[in-house]
Amino acid sequence: MGRAPQSQRRRFGKGEVLLPPMPAPAQPLSGCLEALQKTWRQEGSLAALWQDWPTLAGDQLAGHCRPLGLRNGVLTVGASHPQWRQALLYSKLQLLAAIRAAGHPVKDLRIQQHHAVARPAADDPLEDWKRHPSRIDVHGIAPCPRCGTPSPLGEMAQWGHCSFCRRMELSKANGGDQ
Repeated sequence: MGRAPQSQRRRFGKGEVLLPPMPAPAQPLSGCLEALQKTWRQEGSLAALWQDWPTLAGDQLAGHCRPLGLRNGVLTVGASHPQWRQALLYSKLQLLAAIRAAGHPVKDLRIQQHHAVARPAADDPLEDWKRHPSRIDVHGIAPCPRCGTPSPLGEMAQWGHCSFCRRMELSKANGGDQ
């Protein structure tokens, strides 16, 4: 049976108390991040492939093709156009070699056509807030035509009455008292 090192033993009365081992010394943050990236690659993370994709595929292909999924060592790559799919097929072996050389556990590539859905550009949240019907300082305030409570003019322009009356209207339309 082994014995704990002296640094972990403390005398307590007639016996000894064992202390937990000293924690490992702190590492620089850059070293931790590098270790995390290496672990990411070794475990087959799609996020790691996304991160490395521009260097793995090259500038020309990376703009028109992207990793879609990684399952059981098979990487599915989507191409935005049939010509780019063909370019991927021609360079499949070189791309697979580059992916493996970067430390990603990819056994094979599956190449398919993929038309990415274009996301609408997000509006500035501040501009949305300025146009919101409940803004009193922008739209002003007046009594609601139904209940007479002071309400923002934007609400009445939007629904014809205040938000409380709108809530009651929607509640009745859904058949309940919510």
